[in-house]
Amino acid sequence: MTSPTAQQNVIARLAAPHAGPVPFSVEFFPPKDPAAEDRLWRAVRIFEQLRPAFVSLTYGAGGTTRDRTVRIAGQLARETTLTTVAHLTAVNHSIEELRALVGSYADQGITNILALRGDPPGNPLGDWEKHPQGVEYAEELVRLVDELGEFEVGVASFPEGHYRAPDLEEDTRNLVAKLRAGAEYSITQMFFDVDDYLRLRDRVVAADPEQGAKPIIPGLMPITSLASVRRMLELSGSQLPGDFDERLTRAAGNDEEANREAIRAVGIDIATEIAERLISEGAPCLHFCSLNFARATGEVLQRLGMDALVS
Repeated sequence: MTSPTAQQNVIARLAAPHAGPVPFSVEFFPPKDPAAEDRLWRAVRIFEQLRPAFVSLTYGAGGTTRDRTVRIAGQLARETTLTTVAHLTAVNHSIEELRALVGSYADQGITNILALRGDPPGNPLGDWEKHPQGVEYAEELVRLVDELGEFEVGVASFPEGHYRAPDLEEDTRNLVAKLRAGAEYSITQMFFDVDDYLRLRDRVVAADPEQGAKPIIPGLMPITSLASVRRMLELSGSQLPGDFDERLTRAAGNDEEANREAIRAVGIDIATEIAERLISEGAPCLHFCSLNFARATGEVLQRLGMDALVS
């Protein structure tokens, strides 16, 4: 396979000039219809002006958005100035199919891949089943991508521990194994308790100082809907700290629909508070789950002084 050379890698982008105290990055997901795709590209163009370190594009459970992911990732890489990280999951894919997908990314000029084992289709909390000709663990997927060319590979990390791991020690061992396999950084699952992130970082350093030196990029999401975030947390096994839950519940009152703007205002406050603490604790980057909207993340960036253009 020809080694791609079209885009800078993530580590280089984190070291590049940026507005504000740290760089930021943005996660998009493949849209389901033309109207949603129009919305995605509106958000892309807004964020492009703010020059994030990179953007990532998710990959549906079981590869359900595979074709859209490859197409849109290619457009992001070719038609914008954005460094693009394409997600790749092992669910329901043979090694041959995974090789072909990596080749498709290479053909698009994409050099950055986030290697994930992935969640079962239909029920993210259901039993995970290995494809008969596939890989069992993300560690194997990292090695597979690494063998196929000069890609920079990232992986997922879990401040509260992956819900399938029996304890935090096992979860830490799994992350260290992925980093030792060749991953250069990790991006965390969305979380709301900064202490969980700091403890994860400390665990990795204690387990393997060399791997602990690699960036652990925190994943954030400004809350704009209480019902939606509770559903996301239920599916991920994560928690919303009690004080944040109380503030959002109070803003929602007896009618969440009628109090959407109040909930949103509190959500922006919370995201800003989390980001400010992460910056003070030395986070290497802030990775925002945008849900393909620019407004909420843009407001947080503005409060942090990270919305200026970099010359």
